[in-house]
Amino acid sequence: MPPVFPMLTVLSMFYYMCLRRRARTATRGEMNSRRAIESNTRALPINVELVQYAKEVLDFSSHYGSENSMSYTMWNLAGIPNVYPSSGDFTQTAVFRTYGTWWDRCPSARLPFKRTPSTFCSQDYVELAFEEPVYPTAVHILETYHPGAVVRILACSANPYSQNPPAEVRWEILWSEAPTKVNGPQARQFTPCIKQINFPTNLIRLEVNSSLLDYYTELDAVVLHGVKERPVLSLKTSMIDMNDIDEDEDEEKFACGMDTLNKQFSIVTLREWPTNGYFDKLPYELIQLILSHLTVPDLCRLAQTCKLLYQHCCDPLQYIHLSLQPYWARINDTSLEYLQSRCTLIQWLNLSWTGNRGAISVSGFSRFLKVCGSELVRLELSCGHFLNETCLEVITEMCPNLQELNLSSCDKIPPPAFNHIAKVGSLKRLVLYRTKVEQTALLSILNFCSELQHLSLGSCVMIEDYDLIASMMGAKCKKLRSLDLWRCKNITESGIAELASGCQLLEELDLGWCPTLQSSTGCFTNLARKLPNLQKLFLTANRSVCDTDIEELAANCAHLRQLDILGTRMVSPASLRKLLESCKDLSLLDVSFCSQIDNRVVLELNANFPNVFIKKSFTQ
Repeated sequence: MPPVFPMLTVLSMFYYMCLRRRARTATRGEMNSRRAIESNTRALPINVELVQYAKEVLDFSSHYGSENSMSYTMWNLAGIPNVYPSSGDFTQTAVFRTYGTWWDRCPSARLPFKRTPSTFCSQDYVELAFEEPVYPTAVHILETYHPGAVVRILACSANPYSQNPPAEVRWEILWSEAPTKVNGPQARQFTPCIKQINFPTNLIRLEVNSSLLDYYTELDAVVLHGVKERPVLSLKTSMIDMNDIDEDEDEEKFACGMDTLNKQFSIVTLREWPTNGYFDKLPYELIQLILSHLTVPDLCRLAQTCKLLYQHCCDPLQYIHLSLQPYWARINDTSLEYLQSRCTLIQWLNLSWTGNRGAISVSGFSRFLKVCGSELVRLELSCGHFLNETCLEVITEMCPNLQELNLSSCDKIPPPAFNHIAKVGSLKRLVLYRTKVEQTALLSILNFCSELQHLSLGSCVMIEDYDLIASMMGAKCKKLRSLDLWRCKNITESGIAELASGCQLLEELDLGWCPTLQSSTGCFTNLARKLPNLQKLFLTANRSVCDTDIEELAANCAHLRQLDILGTRMVSPASLRKLLESCKDLSLLDVSFCSQIDNRVVLELNANFPNVFIKKSFTQ
């Protein structure tokens, strides 16, 4: 009896394996992409596509707006578009806190962690919930001003509206790309080519990098297209792009590498090898130096090659500085447990964005710090929603040498927990942006942490009297170099006077959106006269800033590099010319919505002072 199938050639067998692989990992389902399977491929069975706008904003790392308002906040991403297809600066959109590289060029800038993989460039994120879980077929992002910041789109297997928490939470990358500069600030609908996944989702995460942008990016809405039933590819397929297979392999390598955090770190015996090659002939220190350029997943893989390299890959000296933020989706209690023996000498640790949705428990975090916290100098915990009072207590007890603590957007920490921070008298940097720290706890921190050099209190809405806080800073924090009071609602000229008199080393001061400060009281001229070292001053949205203030800055703050006076009605072109002539280091000047500074003036100033980025925003 003749065989049912003809004999497969080597080429046809390879083609068959490609089909198997594509059926397993799914395709990138955009019909206008060169990487999609050609149009004669169809999904079986045919499903009705659902189109959904975001129902709710679940989490985000930062936003330009206030915690008590809707203007420029991430919450504007929920629901139908408010602005699109219009272009321009609109308060009804979602805006992140930073843009460009200006924040990396100011006194409060932090040193980057080494070993960050080149594929991870995310700076901020926002997570959106949709009504119905679907298998995504497309994601549309409506960008209304300075588009191009989105660098990754991810989908989560957990249903935020389910009553039963899942046993396992999976995140899959639907699309990712390095930051690119988009020509022009005009609105657009961004529809990247996404890959198919093997689970339904109603939780989408956008990650952004705004470093190449000339101004804040503004997002209006996110539209999720998808089907209820998982698409099954028809075998009627004519072509597969080989680049897809390469990228799938890269993603699998990444996943494999991170899985080894939970598996291969626990290996205590390795296969016997007759030789370690030529590595035996190299000095120990040279091998350590070579391995210091590898990412954490690469170290995990290399540890499986031979005993010598296993020893090097597990040496605590390889983990003096460790950032787990790029792997936030895969870090859990097991990861921390296996890393414990390698991190006994760790000094810098970045756990930002990790541990949410039950991935890291309070007990798991506490066990790790009890073993690895004694040498910690810097601890980054931004958006760590697993943190509670017990965690802060453990930090203060187990990390006696801690100098930098970042709790940015840890908005789940209860107010009483912040009292523990006062026990860390060695603190030099403290970031409390968007936390629920209260006045009593903050006064205690300022009283006992007199070594503070950098303090961020932006959008801390639980503080009742910022004048009292400023007075305590002036009395106790003489070494303060940068202070962020973004959207502080009740500081007055009295608090500014105390601050300027006591903290004369200040080089950076953010008073953006502080409505109780009035130029007529002399508070800004007092700042200019008392703080000659100022390099960055943000007076954003203070409409009372006037020519006198600008002229005082020109006369007294020769080192000024960044000035934001967005929204003022009282500053003339003449005073700006004096400022630009006097402050030779000035590189950023934001005069958006300054009524006396029109586009003609901006063009003239740009021509005469080409080294200064002069920003003039607009609305259509």
